[in-house]
Amino acid sequence: MNLELLAKSVQDYINANLNADVNQIALAKSKFEGVTSAELAGQILSKKKSEKKLPTWYQTPDIYYPPALSIEQTSSETTAQYKSKLAIGNTLIDLTGGFGIDAYYFAKQVPAVTHCEINPELSEIARHNAKKLGSSSIHFEAVDGIEFIDNGTQQYDTIYVDPARRANKGKVFMLKDCTPDVTANLDLLLQKSERIIIKTAPLLDITAGLSELKCVSEIHIVSVKNECKELLWIIDKRFSGHPEITAVSLNEKEKAFIFEKAKSNVDAIFINDLSDVLYLYEPDAALLKSGAFNLIAVRYQLVKLHPQTQLYGSKKINKDFPGRIFEIKDQLTAADLKKVNNLTGNVLVRNYPAKPEDLVKKYKITPNHDLFFIFTKVANGDNIIIKASIIQHY
Repeated sequence: MNLELLAKSVQDYINANLNADVNQIALAKSKFEGVTSAELAGQILSKKKSEKKLPTWYQTPDIYYPPALSIEQTSSETTAQYKSKLAIGNTLIDLTGGFGIDAYYFAKQVPAVTHCEINPELSEIARHNAKKLGSSSIHFEAVDGIEFIDNGTQQYDTIYVDPARRANKGKVFMLKDCTPDVTANLDLLLQKSERIIIKTAPLLDITAGLSELKCVSEIHIVSVKNECKELLWIIDKRFSGHPEITAVSLNEKEKAFIFEKAKSNVDAIFINDLSDVLYLYEPDAALLKSGAFNLIAVRYQLVKLHPQTQLYGSKKINKDFPGRIFEIKDQLTAADLKKVNNLTGNVLVRNYPAKPEDLVKKYKITPNHDLFFIFTKVANGDNIIIKASIIQHY
């Protein structure tokens, strides 16, 4: 850490230039002794990236920011607050502490939190910021988290770990391809705690994850504004049985869809005719990631358009549904669209043999905030076009 960056004049400069071109700042001569232009640009860029993702940090004076990549990789406050409620007991250790967002929120739920971070500078940054944020119950260790608990004697009620994708890997679909490798260290973690919380990227396949782990009691699929952000795996030392899956959307209102994986294979009603359907339902990303497509229809008393079309219909509006709801205005054919001039609307394609951009060009459709043309398929395989207005966003 360069403490010169915390001088009032430097902090005033950073705050005054949050909307400036950081490339120009990085190339210009620094206005401050002991502070490089690159450091100024880095602080400005990272703080700017924190504005919506980490508003508490952004609004707190004298926060020291790490490189922008750390901001991009860290949990948001929204997801950190949610996962903090999954901790149990009085002691928690975060084995991959990073910038400290998760540890900060865990400390609001658990009396004693240990933050481990192998990068000494990032550990120091997290310690500094915790003090500025008034969080005094976090103990900081600049060490490898796995080695720390392996060499120590302390037991923890909860262990939290956020394994990183290895540098030489592209898209990661297996836990063993991440660092630390929780699969290789799972027995150690279970010896040291009652509960383990593992955060993974949403790309990880749920079935593959279950094949690599044991004692998984819960899986939480977390989305924000229809973007799947995290998979959270809850491992309880004494658990045996089938895991419970929670697909949760964290928007203005938190909405959760909870089910037992072993009981998700149910029969849904499929339809060819939309004449009795007034409203169209499109599930949130977390709901889709859960894979419980037929159960969604049964739980919310909806009919399904097609086995491979994750769109649903109903005569009623249920605003507890996690996803978008459209009011159907008309059902059209491709021939109908060709006859209409000055079409306006957003184009959605769900299980339809064309790309959205090609359909926009073909039918000369201009954007509209509230109207939609939904190109999709019904149970008998017919392609249909639904004209609809949106009445509930994600």
